[in-house]
Formats: sequence, C-alpha cells, structure tokens
Amino acid sequence: MLIDYATILAYALAMAGLGWWGMRRARTRDDFLLAGRRLGPTLYLGTLSAVVLGGASTIGSVRLGYQYGISGLWLVLMLGLGVMTLSLAFSRQIARMRVFTVTQILEQRYRASSRLIGGVVMIGYDLMVAVTATIAIGSVTEVMFGLPRIPAILLGGGLVIFYSAIGGMWSLTLTDIVQFVIMTVGIFGVLLPLSVAGAGGLDAMRAGLPASFFELGAIGLDTIVAYFLLYFFGALIGQDIWQRLFTARSERVVRYAGLAAGGYCVCYGAACSLIGVAARRLLPELAVTENAFAELTRSLLPAGLRGLVAAAALAAIMSTASACLLAAATVLKEDVYSRFLRRGDQRHLAGSRWITLGLGLLMLLLSCLVNDVIAGLSIAYNLLVGGLLVPILGALLWRRASAQGAMAGMLLGSLTVVALMMLDGLTANTPIYYGLAANLLGFVGVSLMTAPAPSLSASK
Repeated sequence: MLIDYATILAYALAMAGLGWWGMRRARTRDDFLLAGRRLGPTLYLGTLSAVVLGGASTIGSVRLGYQYGISGLWLVLMLGLGVMTLSLAFSRQIARMRVFTVTQILEQRYRASSRLIGGVVMIGYDLMVAVTATIAIGSVTEVMFGLPRIPAILLGGGLVIFYSAIGGMWSLTLTDIVQFVIMTVGIFGVLLPLSVAGAGGLDAMRAGLPASFFELGAIGLDTIVAYFLLYFFGALIGQDIWQRLFTARSERVVRYAGLAAGGYCVCYGAACSLIGVAARRLLPELAVTENAFAELTRSLLPAGLRGLVAAAALAAIMSTASACLLAAATVLKEDVYSRFLRRGDQRHLAGSRWITLGLGLLMLLLSCLVNDVIAGLSIAYNLLVGGLLVPILGALLWRRASAQGAMAGMLLGSLTVVALMMLDGLTANTPIYYGLAANLLGFVGVSLMTAPAPSLSASK
C-alpha cells in the first residue's frame, strides 16, 4: 500500500504544482477564464476530453457495465456524439464569438432577464456536476484505500479548489493534459486488458454471463432515449464544454480536435463498460454496484498498478470537478455579479478567484450530503436540458424566436423538471420528457404570438 499511497501523493503534488504554474500565466481576465483563447490542437483535445470524462463517465459507466453489460456505454456515447456534433455544427459561430459564457448568447439574442435566468440554471447544473465528481473522489478512495469518505472528499475537493481558484483555466489546461495521459494509460493500458484477462478473456465472459450482457440494447430503449435527451443535448449547451471551446485559437482547432475528442470519449465509454462486464464476472455479488470500479481495482491489481489506476480514476474525476467549478464561477461572476449586482466591476481576477473559492466550499458541503453519483448527474442534466436547450438552440438557429418565448420556455421547462423530480424521483425519465416538451411548447407558442427578436448577428 505504501507504493500506492506514494503514487497518489505524487499525483496530488503534481496537480498542485501545475496549478501554481498556471497562476503565473493567468494575468488577465481572458487568461483566467479562457486560457487566453489560444490553445492549439493538442492542448485543446486533451483538455476537452478530460472535462467530458469525469466521475459519471468512469465510475458510472463501470457501474452500468456491471449491471447491464456493454450497453452501459450509452451514457458516454451520447456525450461523445454531442461533442462531435457541437464541433461540426457550431465551430464557425463559436470561433467568432467573443463571449465568456453560453448564457451571454441569450442576452445578445433576447434580453438581459433571459441571461439572468439562464445563468442561474447553468450555475445549478455545473455546481451539481462538480458535486457528483467530488462524491466520486470519496467513493474511489474509500473502497481502495480505506480512507473514510468525508475526509477523502475534503482532501480531493480541496485540491481541486486550490488549483482552480489560483490559476483558473490555465491551471485547468495544464492539469488536464497530465490527467488525460494518466487516464489513457490507466484505463486503456492497465485496467481494461488486465480485467478482461482476469475474467478469462471475452469467450469466458460470454460463457459465464447472460447473453444480454453483450447486447447494445439491454439497458432498455427508454433509458437510451433519456440518455440521448440528457447527455447528447447537454453536451451541446453545457457551460463547462463551451468554455473549453472558447479556449481554442481557431475554427479549425474547434472542428477537428473536437471531433477527435468526441471519438476518444466514445472509446473510453466502451472500455469502461467492458471493464464493468469483467467486474461482474470476477465479483458477481457486490452489495453496492457503484463500488464496482474500486472493488475490481483493489482485488485484481498489484501494488503500484493499483495506485496508477486510482490516479487515473481521480484524474478523470478531478478534471470534471475543476471544469464545472470554474464554469459555475464564470457564469456567477459574468452573468450575475458583474452584469446585475456590481455592474462595470473590473476587478476580474480577484473577483473570479473569490467566487471560485466560495462555490468550491459550497461544492464540498453538498458533496458530503449527497450520495448517488448517477442521481446527482440526472438532477444536473434535467435542469440544463429541460430549462435551457430550446432557447439556446433557438437563439442560434430560429429566426422567429422571441424574447418572450425564450422566457416562457425556460420557466415552464425548469418548473416542470423540478416538479416531476419531486413527484417521480430523481432518476426517473419523466422529468426530462415532459420538461423538454413544456419548454418547446412554451417557446414556440409564445414566440409565434409575439414579435421576433433581432438575429444574433444583428443584436451583437
């Protein structure tokens, strides 16, 4: 265990050191929030992949693979397809925009109040995703190293807050590249081949498990459709992903490196679901399926490799936690505080750092109170897609959209999602179905009855 602890300690010190280095490069508002808008294809691919693949993609996909087989890949598959679609369809618009947040687009097309409401919903989404990632930190370290969950959350989450608050996007970019390499080696180079070999190979896994474990549709059409609505569309409008897109230096980088990042995500999801299948073959009686990743790693791998794979899981988790924390802080600073509370406030670096620290402390508190990673992620994506998908895509694509329609869609969608999560449960599919339908009906219906807003190019 000393070798494993030393590996994790070396990883943590490297993250802190890179965060400090990022602080030295973050001298302007653009540097802190968007890494100066000058990332090339290599840095951009690594940082975009790292932000998409977090606790739910790693721990959650292994859990889904353990429960349903290879059809557990659908969650990450939808995220990867969303990133590829966003990179292809909107690369030109994204490269030309000089904004800091997705919800600034709402004000440019509609009115200031839509930016405020959209900003509040976006903050809730990003903060909740950061919470689920921080919970996953505690889950991994609790099972693999016997460290109690709350102290593990505080230590791992505290490290995320440290490098996010001091260096912003430059710290996240530097740490994400290292995390991307560790994730790739740990998952594809170590855990996937060793877990499949430990389970006796693919033929033995097929012989020893139900046939449904090797069917892509085993998870159920209803769940696949829900994942499409939540994660495919969520990837199209999430601030955490768009903020990474704003860091690219050109349209070409957004398009082609974004396509590569989406393809990597799809392969990563397939690998994690197959690891889950191997875990089901090796550890068939797990009481807590969410611990499948950690239990498999602890029981299968020798010292040293166990620490490397733990570092790979923590790398995936921390990259998402830091990205969503900074995204929530950016929206709070740019779309709420500086726009409505302290208009014209130019102390961007100091204000952004303090807001990031404050939201980070809230993230830690919520992480200690919430337990289920998939449930937390469902809350986040239900709010995002149910509340903001239609008005944001309408701002970009529909000339007839109106400000009143955007407000009606956001309010109806968000309220419907919240009501149905309370009635039917956090992981039910009904909130996203009916929330998205209410949003669409309100947006289209009210837009057709009111005057259209100026086009996005004319309103800039």
